[in-house]
Amino acid sequence: MHLTLTVEETVFALAEVFTISRGSRTQARVVTVSLTDGTHTGMGESVPYGRYGETVEGVIETIHSLANDFANGLDRAALQDRLNGGAARNALDCALWDLEAKRAGKRVWDLAGLPAPGPEITAYTLSLAEPDVMKAKAAEHSWRPLLKVKLGGEGDMARLEAVRAGAPKTDIIIDANEGWDADTYNTLAPVLVELGVKMVEQPMPAGEDESLRGLKRVLPVCADESCHDRASLPDLAGKYDMVNIKLDKTGGLTEALLLKAEAEKQGFAIMTGCMVGSSLAMAPATLVAQGCAYTDLDGPLLLAEDRSTPLQFDKAGVHPPRPELWG
Repeated sequence: MHLTLTVEETVFALAEVFTISRGSRTQARVVTVSLTDGTHTGMGESVPYGRYGETVEGVIETIHSLANDFANGLDRAALQDRLNGGAARNALDCALWDLEAKRAGKRVWDLAGLPAPGPEITAYTLSLAEPDVMKAKAAEHSWRPLLKVKLGGEGDMARLEAVRAGAPKTDIIIDANEGWDADTYNTLAPVLVELGVKMVEQPMPAGEDESLRGLKRVLPVCADESCHDRASLPDLAGKYDMVNIKLDKTGGLTEALLLKAEAEKQGFAIMTGCMVGSSLAMAPATLVAQGCAYTDLDGPLLLAEDRSTPLQFDKAGVHPPRPELWG
């Protein structure tokens, strides 16, 4: 199958300034890939992440370098060995899945041997702000079953108390963004459980999380930066209760599905997460999200604009994509 590759940067304005501990942003810069055989075109999107040394320009350059390979028949199976996991392989892998589905006249989940997916409740992330602002935002979104709070250090307990006051019945999960140590966990975890917090993502820095092994984890701990693909799993046993699967880390849907199956086999609960991107980036992840403990695919909800055929979000959660979008 000889394919023509196109890759470009796409910029989406955010609905409002989005702030986490690492900074603020007003737009989402993503990489959009298309692969065509002359009749059918497959689409994919990825979000390069500076935490892993990625840039939009670098990812586009990496993808461009494979143009001749695709013209000469590079397929999805060979791609897994051709590129390491990350944003570049993610966009290409998902575009190939989409193309395969269009060529076969079937949905991706049928090709993957998966049951037909349904909607999954997704977290909605609250931007980091002063407690009174976060309380108001939590109240605005208190109808949602699950809110996610990014922590920023000093003042976090006041922020969490404000969120709880604004949304007294909503489940809360938190992302510590690698900012804790064992003493911080031991101090905060019991208080957070009392506030109704259900889980914390990546409390310790990746590579410096050995202290989790000896902790009594009264608040379940999810590996985010510490878990990229199946090769990550051996080091996580005994330290984490859950793994956060993001396609931009796994390098696409192919490895994400394999990681989910292996992680479940090893006893980990599953969270499906995302970077801030459009519905095209979230669409493949809705397959991974099926039956997960937590889903965090709210990227499109944070945008002021989206793809022409967006994902459907409602009280039932995030719905699988229509074929006009992906898959």
